[in-house]
Amino acid sequence: MTYTLTTPLYYVNDRAHLGSAYTTLACDAVARHQRLRGESVMFITGCDEHGQKIQRTAEAAGLSPQAHCDLISEGYRDLWNRWQISNDRFIRTTDPRHRQLVAQFFARVEANGDVVEGRQQGWYCVACEEFKDDAPGSEDPECPIHRKPLEWRDEVNLFFRLSRYQAQIEALIRQPGFIAPASRQKEVENFVAQGLRDFSISRIDLPWGIPVPGHEGHTFYVWFDALLGYLTALLDPAEPVVLQQVLDRGWPAQLHVIGKDILRFHAVYWPAMLLSAGLPLPERVFGHGFLTREGQKMGKSLGNVLDPDVLLERCGRDAVRWYLLRDIPFGEDGDFQQQRFTDLVNNDLANTIGNLLNRTSSMARRWFADAVPPAGAAAQADHPLAVAALAAGNIVNTTLTDLDFRRAAEAALQLAIAANGYLNDQAPWKQMKLEGQESLVAADLYAVLEATRWVAVLLAPLLPELSDRMLLQLGQEPFASGPLAPACAPGSHASPWLFAQRWGLLEPGLALIEPQPVMLRLELESPL
Repeated sequence: MTYTLTTPLYYVNDRAHLGSAYTTLACDAVARHQRLRGESVMFITGCDEHGQKIQRTAEAAGLSPQAHCDLISEGYRDLWNRWQISNDRFIRTTDPRHRQLVAQFFARVEANGDVVEGRQQGWYCVACEEFKDDAPGSEDPECPIHRKPLEWRDEVNLFFRLSRYQAQIEALIRQPGFIAPASRQKEVENFVAQGLRDFSISRIDLPWGIPVPGHEGHTFYVWFDALLGYLTALLDPAEPVVLQQVLDRGWPAQLHVIGKDILRFHAVYWPAMLLSAGLPLPERVFGHGFLTREGQKMGKSLGNVLDPDVLLERCGRDAVRWYLLRDIPFGEDGDFQQQRFTDLVNNDLANTIGNLLNRTSSMARRWFADAVPPAGAAAQADHPLAVAALAAGNIVNTTLTDLDFRRAAEAALQLAIAANGYLNDQAPWKQMKLEGQESLVAADLYAVLEATRWVAVLLAPLLPELSDRMLLQLGQEPFASGPLAPACAPGSHASPWLFAQRWGLLEPGLALIEPQPVMLRLELESPL
């Protein structure tokens, strides 16, 4: 079975921002965790490239819509490469193959009697690409999100008969775990309780979109088209486009990760469309919160937008991943504070974890011939650090499955803190001066080195590069968690990562290389 997860398909009206990087980094951690557990993974991301907003943005820049989409989508692809995002597929909704799949999906929906013609009247936000049911009653209402004037629309569209799926959607959204976190479920229930209304799935006289087969002058509404990108991405680019084949390529998805602002489209409209087309439903839709900066909403007008390119260049991948995944409860809103960012990275990664490895390895090399000391009593499973390591491993495995990155990061960090505390209490630099204490010192250093190995193992899904550097200094093989990571055979429990979560695997006598700092301190003299 394939574990399929998706980011949203990012709308290419502008370059990637920190919010899209946050979503993608979180999904990367999920994908890596599943691969490390031995699962076959299909991690999908990509770009949503149709709609009036794209057309107008391109025109304002003096570009054709296709040229604009090519430019922005390539920017996303390049950015994810530089962030070392481990996606398996990158889908663009302007791909000709996607048009074929949309046509096949629409044919199913239409044959099921769920497409009707009707008149659409109302105030429309081009930036949101949706009608606003609660538009203010003034002569010139504005979108409450974008603070831009709404446009009055009165046209004949094709509608999807969402109202036919009221009972099924009500039952779906009440299923425990379908909408996560649980705090998001109530808002969707409230929306559905008002009664589902048929929604427009086409626009007329909008050339930048996929034409609706059999309905001249109509192009698909961008949301109908974009959601289907998750299916197109599953098909091998070398094979013919056959909608039914998605069932053999990883559908249904186990997880959609999205911003909370598009929860309704994924938890209500998308399942109804799939039911109409006779396809199974995704298992979970996770709507995460928004990011602010120093307590303020980020925006170009305020000049406080955090650019992922700048963050990458000035801070590096490990630092940003750690802050976003360790400090912000996933699912809630979060605030990026530069001082806290710097403090956490320096205290947690450079001082607590990095210094633990450096000083312990240095002592072991100095007193035990550049090698891992004899384990002695530290090899026993009841050693305090062995007990702490096992507990941390259980927490990491459970919390990452639940997308609780914060608790997983905290568990790995607490193990490092415990190892530091044990080292300080045992004070091997004092014991080594006493006669006959060499075996005790050896056991103490072994225990701390083995706990440090565990820290590196547990960090692998969250901070793969830092994990690799730590393992290499401990003479261990880094883990493969990228797109080409091999999956375990069905029924097998041979995952190297899970196997590594056993106490005492660090081999006494193993050569230790001269330690180098695995994490440099972050020094930010000016605002990001």
